Amino acid sequence: MGDFATFYANGGVFMHAIALCAILGLAVMVERFIFLFFRFNINGQQFFNQIQKLVMANNIDRAIKLCNAADKAALARVVKAGLTRANKSEADISAAIEESMLEVGPAINKRVPMIAAIANIATLLGLLGTIFGMLEAFRAVADAPADQRSTALARGIGIAMNTTGFGLMIAIPLLAAHIFISNLAKKISDEVELYSVKLENLLAARVRHS
Repeated sequence: MGDFATFYANGGVFMHAIALCAILGLAVMVERFIFLFFRFNINGQQFFNQIQKLVMANNIDRAIKLCNAADKAALARVVKAGLTRANKSEADISAAIEESMLEVGPAINKRVPMIAAIANIATLLGLLGTIFGMLEAFRAVADAPADQRSTALARGIGIAMNTTGFGLMIAIPLLAAHIFISNLAKKISDEVELYSVKLENLLAARVRHS
């Protein structure tokens, strides 16, 4: 812990900005992970298979109750929107599903790009700190008295290296988290799109045969 405190202190003022990126990035990453993995996520195939059996058995109320049991999941919300219009026209069913998809789509992808943006900012702040550190090192060589030159030079190089290192330490995990969370959001979006089309076709066939 002492070594990190020294590392942080020797990095200069840019370390504070990079640390702020770390805190903000971590907060967004954790919030998105909890929201997507524990709230919006669901086993799409298993869920839709149950819905399909109930619809084919003409048990729409039971299917809606199944959606209510998983009311936080994006797919369940879209499916429920279609099921509540099951006895309407094909156009009404399609409109209800499309409207629900337009609501859940932005919620799924909300703040996901922000993680990558914060990682990039942390990297750029590290590079900016490197530039200021090297400028300080050059000034030390040019202007500092001979007995203070080595100390000033070491300080400038320390700022340059530490800010770069700290920026990368923050950016790399955030970019890795962004890849994981983006893939999770895409998986949820793809399932919503796939099974909403399947539901629309299923309900439309039911209307035509009723």
